[in-house]
Amino acid sequence: MVIENEKQLKAMEKIGAIVANCLQLAKAKARPGMTTKELDAIAGAYLDKHGAVSAPISCYKFPGHVCISVEKEAAHGIPGDRVLQAGDLINVDVSAHLDGYFADNGESFIIGGHGGKVKNKLCKTIKNVLDQAILQARAGVRIAEVGRTVEQLAQQSNLTVIRNLGGHGIGKTLHENPEFIASYFDRKDHRRFKEGMCVAIEPFLSNGGDWVEESSDGWTLYQDRYYAVQKEHTIMITKGKPVVLTQPTENFES
Repeated sequence: MVIENEKQLKAMEKIGAIVANCLQLAKAKARPGMTTKELDAIAGAYLDKHGAVSAPISCYKFPGHVCISVEKEAAHGIPGDRVLQAGDLINVDVSAHLDGYFADNGESFIIGGHGGKVKNKLCKTIKNVLDQAILQARAGVRIAEVGRTVEQLAQQSNLTVIRNLGGHGIGKTLHENPEFIASYFDRKDHRRFKEGMCVAIEPFLSNGGDWVEESSDGWTLYQDRYYAVQKEHTIMITKGKPVVLTQPTENFES
């Protein structure tokens, strides 16, 4: 989607704030002893309260309001009876729509705040990687420059990128053009960002893996030997610094 007027921008900012707040709420409520299904119910109730509709449910009939992936699960984890433990690596990915506009954000974090050197490093690094990747996304710049930045920063930290997961266009649907924004430099990708374009920038890092597999449930993507982390924002492209649309407007920290 390319934003063409103030009305569209306000609509994207509105749904962007809702999914951002929902993610922050999930982070604040996630704790040892809770099941992922219970956490999903909290997120779903927040979306319902604000009139937003879960995009995974409405677009793909996903069995949960949000995707919750734990430990070696990288993405699209199904909320269920799994009980969260202190030190677990968890990713919550929240996407929803309101009045015909979609926004998407996600983040990996550790239950209880500390999960050991590897998990801590991954979570710390992904935050900086996303910030730097977003700064590359400007009108006229090759989309591949986002992946170049992610890949370079990963290598500097002795980490790897997941090559079959990445960002995407967003706005009037959850996934639209540009369809895949890689976490590595694809020299064959000559597409360029356009002013007003809405995209979800979504790097994935790992402590050794570069590919995820689909589990037998038909949804969950995972690695056998390695961890993976993700952090994601929906942004609008400008000629200068991009506008981050998934900015939280509420504080849920106790």
